[in-house]
Amino acid sequence: MKTSKLLYLHIFFWTIYSTGAVLIPYFVFHSKNTIFNITFFITSITCFYVNYFIVVPRFFDADKIYKSFFAFFLSVSSFVLVRYFAEEWFLPTFFGIRNYAEETGFVFYFFDNIFYSSTTIFISTTFWFFKYSIIAEEEKSQLIEARKTAELQALKTQINPHFIFNSLNNIYSLVYQKSDNALPAIEELSRLLRYSTKDLGEDRIALEKEIGYIESLIALEKLRIKNPELLVIEKKILHPDLSISPMILVPFVENAFKHGDFRDKGFNVKISDENKMLQFYLLNYKKEKIKDSISGIGIENVRKRLEILYPKKYSLDIKDSETEFIVDLKIDLRNEDH
Repeated sequence: MKTSKLLYLHIFFWTIYSTGAVLIPYFVFHSKNTIFNITFFITSITCFYVNYFIVVPRFFDADKIYKSFFAFFLSVSSFVLVRYFAEEWFLPTFFGIRNYAEETGFVFYFFDNIFYSSTTIFISTTFWFFKYSIIAEEEKSQLIEARKTAELQALKTQINPHFIFNSLNNIYSLVYQKSDNALPAIEELSRLLRYSTKDLGEDRIALEKEIGYIESLIALEKLRIKNPELLVIEKKILHPDLSISPMILVPFVENAFKHGDFRDKGFNVKISDENKMLQFYLLNYKKEKIKDSISGIGIENVRKRLEILYPKKYSLDIKDSETEFIVDLKIDLRNEDH
């Protein structure tokens, strides 16, 4: 889009230039110098693009002033040579007319045309810097986007191993105890691993998949605790196809299982998407030995991802007391249909 706008700018400039330099003098003022106006226009446009495509990109250097002077000299030379060829050789040879007096020396001709060429060179250089700024801005945007993508992928990769190791420890305990729940737990983990492997690399997944992941994780954890009824999840999902970045909600649930007290207490999760505003609320009770903050790497990664993915479209309130850990997250998912 920006490249096409630059093309339109060139067309607009040369339309105005040709109108003022050739058409108006000929049709309005009936100028007798129209042939020289045409050759001057041809010279200007040639010099413009020699400077634009060759001289400035190759020789201009703001840190080395002598190179900039050399670039200016080359552009003036191109203007002088084209105009001299057109007006002092071609026209006299084929039409018997010339612009300058026949005895005019080349040195005088050169210095006299420094003035005439300066405006063209200045405008050409300005156009080049405008084009350069557009390219630089596009490259900067691409670099920022690539960096965001790399950072998000790294953050998601950091989240996943904690879940795997935690689940494997749980299953190991069930197998060691020869529990009847061991085989269902292995099947549940296998399903979750297939799910996470497939969807973790996606930029967006359906909201119902993220919630399904959480439900499976809770089902897996219920197999190892004495009071599974204490793990409560309430959901009111009206728009299951809403898109959300994977592993945005899961770390909070993992965090609850890692630090929560499940002996005679559980946790409560509430998820809704009324008006396409995702509301995620989690309350869990901390183990007695944990008196300090439990906001670990996973939680900090979620904060970073939220800031990158949903700037000014989310709110995250975490209350970390001696006995409770509460997460209240809201994300505006309008215009996020999957």
